[in-house]
Amino acid sequence: MPHPVYLYDAVRTPRGKARPDGGLAALSPQELVRQQAAALAARCGDLAATPDALLLGCVTQSGTQGGHIALVSKLHAALPDATAAHSINNYCASGLSAIGQAVAKIASGEATHILAGGVESMSSAPFLDDRAGFYTNDELPPRARFIPPVLAADRLAHAEGMTRADLDAVALASQQRAGATDTDPALQKSRIATGPLTREECVRPQTTAGTLAAATPAFGELQTRYADALGGATFEPLHSVAHAPPICDGAGLALVGGSGLGPPPRARVVAYAESGGDPAASLTAGFAAMDRVLARAGLTLRDIDRIEFMEAFAVTIAKFLGDRDADPARVNVSGGHLAKGHPMGASGAILTSTLLDALDACSGRYGLVVLTGAMGVGAAMVVERMEGATLVAIPIV
Repeated sequence: MPHPVYLYDAVRTPRGKARPDGGLAALSPQELVRQQAAALAARCGDLAATPDALLLGCVTQSGTQGGHIALVSKLHAALPDATAAHSINNYCASGLSAIGQAVAKIASGEATHILAGGVESMSSAPFLDDRAGFYTNDELPPRARFIPPVLAADRLAHAEGMTRADLDAVALASQQRAGATDTDPALQKSRIATGPLTREECVRPQTTAGTLAAATPAFGELQTRYADALGGATFEPLHSVAHAPPICDGAGLALVGGSGLGPPPRARVVAYAESGGDPAASLTAGFAAMDRVLARAGLTLRDIDRIEFMEAFAVTIAKFLGDRDADPARVNVSGGHLAKGHPMGASGAILTSTLLDALDACSGRYGLVVLTGAMGVGAAMVVERMEGATLVAIPIV
């Protein structure tokens, strides 16, 4: 039988705008990780300071994030020499994939406790800065060619028969919830002030239904640039920049371990699952991973008290709320990516931390986190909240 696996704790940075004057832009990716590791050590003691491994998701592994970012972060955080390090790229699901790999290692008995999560400094390593040949290779068959996620979002909205009003509604809800909860101590107790940043920097509290309705679709020209990859298909562009998650910097880290290690864990991992998906229906693999993990857990969406469903553009959360039997009041209760931003490799770990806070705030039992990414990438995890965990307040570092 697999060993039981627990989330002893999980923390996250606030998300900073990915620009030179952004709140986290002056900090290196490894420093973002170090500060989260230090917070976990302050909250969990030696258990977090001496992990068997550091598993770190990161999408753009070039420049400041190149050279094996998990190893660089391990050295910068002064973790023990014996700590193994793995850098993981599974696109937008990378941070949750890192946690999932930690779960598997502990369940198998290969490790006892691991730090797992992700980091992305998009101000210093911009999207596509790794210049992979895959992004521009027009010799690949059309179905195997890279399609930018935002173009995939417009295509999915067309396939689903979405209207602009559908996208506006979810974007507005995300902004309103994020603005209303940004200083709520119950929902932000695992958000660690990092460098000078103490609050989410990308939230746009001035957003209204009127400003969303007036926003101009911003990505229609991509259809021409990627016409061959689309097989000549055309569709009305719907997403504006207000319907896309802001690019940003951030990091998140979880302490994953077996039973009886010391501090009371915050949650038990009930099930974890990943799934690929049809690249022609990009951004839907998260739905397949969600269905798979719920089946493994023996649960339905109605059994889940809090859900963190990644807002990978407005179309994905609109599709989830429209297609699935989930109570909207339980979904992304503190706002989502459309308001707070998407630091790609870190998002899965950030949403895991957000989920634990949301479960504690409502004294819920089961939580679900779902990540979905471009070209058919998806991951999901179900956790069960544990009673008795006491969290230590962390000052600005």
